[in-house]
Amino acid sequence: MHPSYMVTEVLNLLAASLLLISFAMLSRRRTQRLITLFAWQGLVLFASTLLVAYSSGLRELYYSAALTLLLKVIALPWILQRLIHRLGVQWDSETLVNIPTTMLVGLGLVIFAFGLAQPISRMATTITRNTIGIALAVIFLAFLMMITRRKAVTQVIGFLAMENGLFFAATSATYGMPMVIELGIALDLLIGFFILGIFFFQIREQFDSLDLSNMEALKED
Repeated sequence: MHPSYMVTEVLNLLAASLLLISFAMLSRRRTQRLITLFAWQGLVLFASTLLVAYSSGLRELYYSAALTLLLKVIALPWILQRLIHRLGVQWDSETLVNIPTTMLVGLGLVIFAFGLAQPISRMATTITRNTIGIALAVIFLAFLMMITRRKAVTQVIGFLAMENGLFFAATSATYGMPMVIELGIALDLLIGFFILGIFFFQIREQFDSLDLSNMEALKED
């Protein structure tokens, strides 16, 4: 069996795992489970980036893989765990739409993503071009999770999952972004987390809850 064929098959398996994790995130209510799934998503991204780096011979992708491991598997999940324990929101989070309906909408978004990715996949020359559809599906599912959750923390996790999908799409279509851009994004994410942490504590002090419907009610008043 040709090595490139094996690499492609493993990459397809990792992409499928990423999609399954995205669906699992849609179906989970507990914030702590969402953070665990987000860490697993980062681990799959790390493995896929490492494999693409090995098959393409691009040294920059090894640095991207290391950055993914450090930031998305270790640092961000740890910060999120600390944050939810300090805020006391590690348990169930309410959804705006019930889970079965959300899953059906998610399935429709996956079909749409695969249709949208077909012309892009034909133009791409990378060995990961067949996973572009999955990358777009991960982005759409993360966005769906963002708009169907009430808690601010779970919406932030959805935003981070969407960024994972964008990173996977970049790797699938063009072998990743320039390293300087990735470092800038990583720095922006960390700074954003510190700001969001302060923001969450302010919401908690004012409303004794992180449910965004409280702020909507205040706006109506």
